[in-house]
Amino acid sequence: MIEIIPAIDIIDGKCVRLTKGDYSAQATYQESPVDMVKRMVDSGFTRIHAVDLTGARLGQPCALGTLEKMASVNNARIEWGGGIKSDDDLRDMFNAGGSWAVIGSVAARQPLLFNHWLLTHGGDSMILGADLRDGKVAVSGWTSEEDLTADDLINRFRPLGLSQTIVTDISRDGMLLGPNFDLYKDLKAKHPDILITVSGGISSTDDIDRLDTLGLPRVIVGKALYEGRVTLDGLSHKYLYPMLTKSIIPCLDVKDGRTVKGINFEGLADVGDPVELGARYALEGADELVYLDISASREGRGTFTRLVSRIADRVNIPFTVGGGISSADDAAALLDAGADKITVNSAAVRNPGLISAIAGRYGSQFVVVAIDARRGDDGEWHVTTHGGTRITDRLLLPWAREAMERGAGEILFTSMDHDGTRAGYPCDIYRSLASSLSIPVIASGGAGSPDDIADVLTIGGADAALAASIFHYGDITVSRLKSCLAARGIPVRI
Repeated sequence: MIEIIPAIDIIDGKCVRLTKGDYSAQATYQESPVDMVKRMVDSGFTRIHAVDLTGARLGQPCALGTLEKMASVNNARIEWGGGIKSDDDLRDMFNAGGSWAVIGSVAARQPLLFNHWLLTHGGDSMILGADLRDGKVAVSGWTSEEDLTADDLINRFRPLGLSQTIVTDISRDGMLLGPNFDLYKDLKAKHPDILITVSGGISSTDDIDRLDTLGLPRVIVGKALYEGRVTLDGLSHKYLYPMLTKSIIPCLDVKDGRTVKGINFEGLADVGDPVELGARYALEGADELVYLDISASREGRGTFTRLVSRIADRVNIPFTVGGGISSADDAAALLDAGADKITVNSAAVRNPGLISAIAGRYGSQFVVVAIDARRGDDGEWHVTTHGGTRITDRLLLPWAREAMERGAGEILFTSMDHDGTRAGYPCDIYRSLASSLSIPVIASGGAGSPDDIADVLTIGGADAALAASIFHYGDITVSRLKSCLAARGIPVRI
C-alpha cells in the first residue's frame, strides 16, 4: 500500500502553502510547525516532509532552529529541504535533527557536489528533489529553470547510489486538481529501481488510490490536508493502520562477545563488535535486531547479560536476544537487562513447558521461539538443536504449531540448509508455515539479494526477513534494501 507523507512548508516560522510555487500566493496557517508535527506523529505518521521556503529562495538555510524543535518530537523523522548549498549547510541540517536531505538546486547546478554527498552520506539519506515546470527542472525556490528533466537527473546520479527522489509537478502544486498521473506512471516504468515520491496536486483520497493502483510507493500530501480535503485521522485509518508492513531484521550471531558469521553455522569469521554493528543498523532503519549467542547452548554457558545491557544503552530499536535460556529466570535476567524480547530454541525442544512458563509470566509478546531445521532425505523438515548439530525426531510444522499453542508470540525459522549460503530462502516451506500459523513468521537463512528477501516476504508469506551476511559484508544497507522493496510495492517502514 502507498505510504502517505504529510508536508510542512515554512516561512518565518509559520506553516504556509504556496500555489504553483508563487511566493505572492501564500496561505498562512495558525498552527506552528512543531504543533503540526506533534499532530502528525499522534496520528501515526512519523516520516514528515518539510521545506524551508525562505531558505530555498535565498540559497541558505533559514529555519534550522525550527527543524531542531520539530525533530525533537518523539518518533518524528524529518526529510528536510531548502537552501542546502554547501558541506557546512548539510552538516548543520543533520546536526539539527534532519533524517534525510532533499537536494534540488545543487543536484541540477553543482552535480559534482551532489555526487560527493551521495558517496559520503549514501543514497539512503540523500533524496533528489526534481521540481518540474513544463517538464524542466526548476531551482532556487522555483524562481528559475535549468535545461534538465527528471530523467536526466535520475540517470546522472543513479550510478553514484541514488535510490530515492521526490518529483513535484509545479503546475499542479497547491492547485488541488489532482497529480500528473502520466508523469509518474512514465517515471516508474523508466526507473523501477528508484523509489519515486509523488508531490503536487493531491486533492482527495481518490487521487491517492489511483496512484496506489499505478504502483507508486509514496505520496506527499500538503494543501489538501491544510484545507480539510483530507484529515490526518482519515488518512491514517485508510492507509496507515491497514498496511501490515514487513520488517527487516539484521541478525547478529555472537560468540565470545564478538559478531561472527559462517556457512551452515560452521567456518565462523569475526565480522565486528555487536554493539557498534547494532547501532549502525538501527541508524540505517532496521525495524528490529536479533542477537543470538550461538555458543551458549552448544557449550552450556550462561547468556550474555552484560552485553545486553551495553546494547540497550546504545540501540534505540527493539531487539531480541537468545542463547542458553533454559528457565523463566534466565529470561527475566535478559529482559531486566534491557532486551525487548527473548528467543528460546534448544531448551524449548527439550522442555516445551518452558514456552508456557515464560509466556505465562511475561506475556506471549515477549517470547520468540526459534526453530532450526533441515530437510531430510524423506523430504520432511527435521528440527535440530545445539546450533544445528543435533537432529531431533520433531518435524518443523507440528513443532511450530505446538509452540504457538504454548504461548509463542512469533516463530523465527532458520533453514540450516540455506543459512549463510546467500542462495535464497526456501519459500515453499515458509508459505506452508505462514498459512498454518496465526502468529508472525520471521524468515532466516539464505538472503543473498533484495530479490531473495522480496520473494520470501511475498511468495513465502513471511512477516519479516532476518538476514546477516548481506549486511555484515556490506552487500547492501538496510535502508537501500527497504527502498528496493518499497519500489516493488512491498510495504516497509522507510
